[in-house]
Amino acid sequence: MTPQPAKSAPQPIVLEGRYVRLEPLAAKHAADLFAVSTMEGGAERYRWLFSTAPATLAEVEARFAAADWNSDTRYVAIIDKASGKALGQQGWMRIRPEHGSIEIGGVYWGLPMARSRLATEALYLFARHAFDDLGYRRFEWKCNDRNEPSKSAATRFGFTFEGVFRQDMITKGESRDTAWFSIIDGEWPALRAEYERWLAPDNFDANGAQKTRLATR
Repeated sequence: MTPQPAKSAPQPIVLEGRYVRLEPLAAKHAADLFAVSTMEGGAERYRWLFSTAPATLAEVEARFAAADWNSDTRYVAIIDKASGKALGQQGWMRIRPEHGSIEIGGVYWGLPMARSRLATEALYLFARHAFDDLGYRRFEWKCNDRNEPSKSAATRFGFTFEGVFRQDMITKGESRDTAWFSIIDGEWPALRAEYERWLAPDNFDANGAQKTRLATR
C-alpha cells in the first residue's frame, strides 16, 4: 500500500479527556502555570527543557504572548478537569504532515500531575488525535540522552527506542546527545486499547492510585 500523508497539521482545537482537557496555550493559563513552576520542586522540572524556570509571572505572560500556533511548535495547556487549573503544557513539534510524522515535545508536567493518570491521559490524547483524527503514521518522543526519567516514561508509554543522535545540539551551554523514540501507526491500535483500559475509572482507587500497571510491553 502506498503510504499516505497526514490530513493536516494540528489545528487549535480543544481535546477533551476524562481527567484532563488540552486547549491552545493562552495568556489565561499564565498564572496557573507560574504557580506550578514556582512551587517546591517545580523549577527542577525545567532541567532538561529548552526554556528555563520563570522568575516572574510577567516572564510567563511574555512567553505565552510570543507563542504562535502557526510556528514550528504549537503548545497546549493541560487542564485538570477536577480543579479547572492548568497544571502543565506540551507541544506539537517537528510537524511534517507530508510525511505523516509528528512529535510530542516541550513537555512540562507540573508536580501535581507528574506520574499520574493526568499525565498519561495528556499523552494519550495527543497520540489519539495524531493517529485517529489526523492520520499520522509516526508519533515521536525525543529527549536528552541523560534524562533518565524521560526515557523511562517513553518506554512506559509504549514508544520504541530507535537510537541516539550524538552531539545533536547545544542546549543551555551543554552538548546534548538526543535519544529518539517512536510509535508507528501499526502499533497504535493495541496501544490505544491498553491506554483506554488503564485510564478507565475502575482501574483507580478512591485516592487515584492505579490498581494495575500500564502494560505496553
